[in-house]
This record gives sequence, structure tokens and C-alpha cells, in this order.
Amino acid sequence: MGLPLQGLRVVDLTQDFAGPFCTMILSDLGAEVIKIEKPGTGDETRAWGPPFVNGISYYFLSLNRGKKSVVLDLKTREAQRIIQKLVVDSDVFVESSRPGQMARFNLDYPRLRKINKALVYASISSFGQTGPYRDRLGYDLIAFAMSGIMASTGEAGRSPIRVGVPVADIAAGHYASSAILAALSRRLVTGQGDYIDLSLHDSIVSWLTYLASYYFATGKEPQRLGSAHPSIVPYQAFRSKDKDLVLAVGNDQQWKNFCVATGQERLLADRRFSTNPSRVKNRRFLILALQRMFRQKTAKDWQRILDQANVPAAPVFSIQDVIRDPQVHNRRMIIRARGDVPHLGSPMGFSRTKPEKTTPSPQLGQHTKEILAELGYSIEEIQKLKANRVLA
Repeated sequence: MGLPLQGLRVVDLTQDFAGPFCTMILSDLGAEVIKIEKPGTGDETRAWGPPFVNGISYYFLSLNRGKKSVVLDLKTREAQRIIQKLVVDSDVFVESSRPGQMARFNLDYPRLRKINKALVYASISSFGQTGPYRDRLGYDLIAFAMSGIMASTGEAGRSPIRVGVPVADIAAGHYASSAILAALSRRLVTGQGDYIDLSLHDSIVSWLTYLASYYFATGKEPQRLGSAHPSIVPYQAFRSKDKDLVLAVGNDQQWKNFCVATGQERLLADRRFSTNPSRVKNRRFLILALQRMFRQKTAKDWQRILDQANVPAAPVFSIQDVIRDPQVHNRRMIIRARGDVPHLGSPMGFSRTKPEKTTPSPQLGQHTKEILAELGYSIEEIQKLKANRVLA
């Protein structure tokens, strides 16, 4: 049995991160994703390097596995007609241009819906298709800065920090793929497609979760606590004899197990630390005591002790640690193919579907002739389009 979206076609007019991340999820689920890129440079992330692998930037490689690349100049009427021909038999159209741009290319939802009423059309933008910020330029960092999360990320008394990966982009990509799958599901009943308006800013604001609830409940801004949690203690990173590890005590039974396993019965008997609310209230005193204790053994020693006591804990892994981790390999999260650079696997597993080998990220325009031939263009017509600079 094939993957869930096998047989579906996605026209991908996205670049940067959120849109390509969304369409890569669809590709991982079996959809044929045709990535439309501009002549010369293609997706702007092709230039985001070094390093480059076989002429492709590491950044582009991380977002575009399994896709087909077609180069078209959307400013030309013929290129627009090619896209419209593609849409006739496509299921999904995803774009990440500034609001209004697709209308100037005659590729907006109202026009394409006339061609294919079953089309699911998703627009991913910085701030959405409406509102006072509609026309603002923005990347992940802009949305993250305006989300409220950046203000609460980092250590007290120091500047707020960016998370190591683009969380606003990732949030938007995930929400977009979920919305597309929901629209495809409803289409099975109604036969009608839908239009999806999704923004990086909306997506990352929705990730405020308990930070927003804390503000609603208290009227206070959450404090920056580094790796610590605002309402669970101890739940943070500690420095051991050789490296950092995290401790995540989620309930009072785990606290009891922790104290007994580490020989800290005196903390268990201390009323200041007997319940989680009391530990939160007195976190400063408790964390100082635990920091001194963790310095006495290596992270590996603490991991063994805490695992035996059923207390959640883990060393802070480097990327190299992750790549070597047997759990990661068991779950096929690192895919190695002969002659190809390793890439990350998909976390989505299906009991009735065997994992399929994914193709590497495409060279710019690698599939242009193939797709045009499928649309009925002859070799002579393709050569003429190339001569007229409609395609590369």
C-alpha cells in the first residue's frame, strides 16, 4: 500500500522556509510536489550558504527532499498558462508571496478555482491576507519578535534570544499542512476545494499557550528563566561534572523518587519543597542546592541513577550526539543513501505503509522538461519557450 497522499499533485510556489516545509510534509506523505522556481536563482535559500553540497545549499537541502523543480518566469503570460494547465489536474496549490502578488500573476484563488473547483489553495504569508500589517515584509525572526515568546526566552537580566531553529516558520508550515489535509478530507464529502489564509505571525502567537494564560490570569509578563519552567520545579538544565543535563520532575511522586535516588532525603523532609507549588515558590533555594549536588557526578552517572528511579532526565545532546543516538537510528530519523548526503527522516510512521526511499532535493529546473512533456508540450515547443526565456 502506498503512502496516504500518493497520487495527489501539489503545485508549490513557495520559497524560504515555512512554505517549503509545508510542502515537504506533503511530499513525505506521498504527494507529487512540483516546485516552481524563478529563472537564474530559483528559491532564495539556494544561495543561503556555505556550505554547499553538489552546488545546493545545506539550507535548501533541509527543506526540499522528494520534490520536482520546474523553472518558469511567472511574469510571462505563457508561464502563467503553464501553471494554469498544471492546476487543472492538481489537488493542492501552495504559495508564499506577498498578499496580492498572485493576482498580478493571474494565479490567485478566484481565477484558479474557475479552472478547478476541487483545488485546495493555501497562502502562507508573514502577517496574513488582512489586517494593518498585511503588506509588511517579514521573516521568521520578525514574527518571533512580535509573538511575545521571544520576550520570555533567555535568562533574567540578559537580552532575549532567538531559538536555534525558525519556530515561527515551522509552526506555520505544520499548521498549513494540517489545514490542507483537513480541506482535502472535507473535499471527499463535498467535492469542493477551499482557500487557506495562514500567517507566520498567527501561527507563532498561537504557540504562546500557557504564557498567554499566565498573563490573562495575573496581568504580569512571564519572566525569562533560561531553561527553567515557570510553574514546575525542578524542571531545567543543570551542569554536571562534565556536561549539562536536564531534570524534568513532573509530579510529587517523581520528586520523592528523585530525592531517595540521589540521597537527598533532607530535601524531601523540608516543607519548603514538599509540593510543586511550594517548590515553585522557593525555587531559588532549591536550585542552588541541586546545582551543588549535580556537580559531583558525570551526566552519564546521573542518567543511570535517575533512569533506575523512573525520574525523567537526559543529557543535553550536541548534533553529533543526536546523529549517533541509537534511538534516532532505530526510528529511521537519519536516512543514508549511497552517494547522497544523509538527510532527516519523517517522524510520521504508518503500520500499513513501508517507508519509501525519498529522492534528494532537486537541482534547479531539473524536472522542467519532464513536467512540460506531461502537459503535452512537444520538444520544439519547449525549445521555443526556452528561447523566449519563459523557462531556464
